[in-house]
Amino acid sequence: MQFDLSAVETATMVFIGTLAFALVLVGFVLTAGFLALVLVGVGKLAWFLISTTLLSVVHGINHGWDRLVHHASTVEIPGDFQGQPAPSTGSYPRVMLRDS
Repeated sequence: MQFDLSAVETATMVFIGTLAFALVLVGFVLTAGFLALVLVGVGKLAWFLISTTLLSVVHGINHGWDRLVHHASTVEIPGDFQGQPAPSTGSYPRVMLRDS
């Protein structure tokens, strides 16, 4: 027995065509929504990684600076800081440099 498409009423064919078109639209909307969620997730992950990396770098710089300042505060420079007279403006203490 063969199916004769001419025996189907026009209203039934329009209804089936509308359902097929609706399924195509639903598939398109679901795919677009899923891709949007994926892109938002990837963007959020990238932002999280970049901000975490920058925050780690800043904390590392602060930690290194704190260690340097702590070390510099414990170092004793040999020598005394006696004031020496300046040529014309009075006497100002000169700073003794370590490497000079």
